[in-house]
Amino acid sequence: MISVGIYIGAACVLLAAGTLLFVFNVRLDASDYVPHRTKLRDLRFEFRAGKYSEKDYEEIKQSLEIEAARVLAEMDTLTGSVPTPATRQAAAERARNS
Repeated sequence: MISVGIYIGAACVLLAAGTLLFVFNVRLDASDYVPHRTKLRDLRFEFRAGKYSEKDYEEIKQSLEIEAARVLAEMDTLTGSVPTPATRQAAAERARNS
């Protein structure tokens, strides 16, 4: 007769192994090796780790991309550069949301 302690021990070992497999099974993109950290890179990592649903990931990603385009549009304005179509679109969205 096998005691309950052996089953509990086996369950603990399996749970620990499953946790390690889950944590270390996240695959890295080439962008994950860039020396500086970015919000978008962190978001992709957290999405692949299962922290966000696909819908939440897409919403946050779009928000971050719009924010980046707004910053670029502001930089174009301050430096007198010719804005790109993306920065013009971001500036238009900023005007609509203001």
